[in-house]
Amino acid sequence: MVRYDLLSNTGDRENNEDSVGMYQDGDAFCFVLADGLGGHGKGEVASRLAVDTVVQVFAADGAGEAVMNRSFGQAQSAILEGQRADYHAQDMKTTLVILHIGEDFIQWGHIGDSRLYYFENGKLKQRTLDHSVPQMLVAAGQLKEKQIRNHPDRNRLLRVLGVDWDTPKYQIEAPKARAGRQEFLLCSDGFWELIEEKKMQHFLKKAKSPAEWLSLMEEVVRKNGQGKNMDNYSAVAVWLDEA
Repeated sequence: MVRYDLLSNTGDRENNEDSVGMYQDGDAFCFVLADGLGGHGKGEVASRLAVDTVVQVFAADGAGEAVMNRSFGQAQSAILEGQRADYHAQDMKTTLVILHIGEDFIQWGHIGDSRLYYFENGKLKQRTLDHSVPQMLVAAGQLKEKQIRNHPDRNRLLRVLGVDWDTPKYQIEAPKARAGRQEFLLCSDGFWELIEEKKMQHFLKKAKSPAEWLSLMEEVVRKNGQGKNMDNYSAVAVWLDEA
């Protein structure tokens, strides 16, 4: 059984440049989140283009690694085409994170600093690694993981959709089997920067549903973001329950 809930909020900004989406086809699901970048309000165009493209590809072809590769590739093409078609959209870019749930497997991929957190039985097992300057410094041993949230260069991204590439810059995780209780959180940086992983896990164990989990976490996000000109924040919670 798959349960889920989606959240997207403008925070203290005028426009919401985040986009979220999902699609279900029988026992297969696609969840997607994007955080747009770019002047003239075009970040929201980029993120929506990415999300809509991913949903369309999944609706046509279902879940799987080949489909996920096409999803990232076609989203990249759609954004580059949008840049060429609109002078004011030349700088639009977006992060993207995708979760596929098939009948017997799960798989995800990402580009940028929108994250996916993977839990098993309420315990955090893994998260995607940001394509950002602070994450690179962590990998080089020059920064501690917990210092990413407040680093002055935390918004400097090394990989996004909307920049020409010779080889694809997104990352796809190897598929995992569907087994027991598995929980996922897809979220933009406006969300994860304001709540620590310990709180995510604490509320996961406390919540009775994905919607309640998001609500409990959102309270912390809003409290920690007060007086800070909060960025847009978005999250998608997905629970796979034991049969």
